[in-house]
Amino acid sequence: MNVSIAIMEEEHSNINRALAVVRTICLQMMQGAEVPDDDFRQIIDFIRNYADKHHHGKEEKFLFPAMVAKMGPVADKLVTHGMLVEHDLGRADVLALETALNEYRKNPIPELKLDILSYAMAYAHLLQLHIEKENSVVYPFAERGLSEEDFRDINEKSETYEAEKKKEGIQEHYLTALGSLEKKYQL
Repeated sequence: MNVSIAIMEEEHSNINRALAVVRTICLQMMQGAEVPDDDFRQIIDFIRNYADKHHHGKEEKFLFPAMVAKMGPVADKLVTHGMLVEHDLGRADVLALETALNEYRKNPIPELKLDILSYAMAYAHLLQLHIEKENSVVYPFAERGLSEEDFRDINEKSETYEAEKKKEGIQEHYLTALGSLEKKYQL
């Protein structure tokens, strides 16, 4: 396995951990708990900056362009009409979740609580399926179809990116925050 793919799969594991927190919060809300506004906002920050900007950013800058350029129409359709569309759908769910949280803060009515639950679970469901697809279809397809030279370039760019973000403390910050939420929700 290529180092870039290994890193992305490890990030998928971390994102799945965050999705478990989302599911736990939603279950508690269904059982009558209040909306944990601060926790949801921490999750939104994690999603936007770790799952999307950090993780999806590597896919969108390094892996997917190589697949589209080198692997033909099947890869183009898989990336352009599959993975990138799902990235955008996830962004839309997160924006809708944030909007519902903002509205609920002003007017805590049951309909808005339902919106919060709906958008949080829509995102969690979408990302769980998306991660399964990438791990079992997209990444193996890329590893079969891209050359060693292609992956040398992707791996080098990914490792450089990871090192830069490590200096900024991105991974540590978001994984520490995630660990705190897991502890709070006993996961």
